[in-house]
Amino acid sequence: MQNSDEKKIIATNRKARRDYHIQSTIEAGIVLVGTEVKAIREGKINLKDSYAMMRQGEIFLVNVHISHFKPANRFNHEPERERKLLLNRREINKLGGKITERGMTLVPLSVYLRNGRVKVELGLATGKRSYDKREAIAKRDMERDQQRNWKYR
Repeated sequence: MQNSDEKKIIATNRKARRDYHIQSTIEAGIVLVGTEVKAIREGKINLKDSYAMMRQGEIFLVNVHISHFKPANRFNHEPERERKLLLNRREINKLGGKITERGMTLVPLSVYLRNGRVKVELGLATGKRSYDKREAIAKRDMERDQQRNWKYR
């Protein structure tokens, strides 16, 4: 018997966590065609340089590349089309208000399957400056050295 909250991660956006301060996260469904779902199940999705934007009261995922599904031949999908996200009206209004704030953006953090459905985890984020990135790298290196020292004691 399967766990009702089983989550199989298909793709992550490692660059997003490096380049942005993630304030909060939210789960959303995606409107997809059949060949896109099959390609995603094969792991043929790339979240690099992708983001979500609000237009006419709806939120769309932009610059997500889903490769062609080979067996579909001429019935395939467009690899980089905009895809509508499925959110409640309250969630859309809440995110829309925060996006209009200075420097806030919606970034997809991961794509995964939950109970057979494709979901995307969005992060409400602000951009990091270059010195923030250097501080994060230095902190991570210090923690790694401390763990190494504890290991050898």
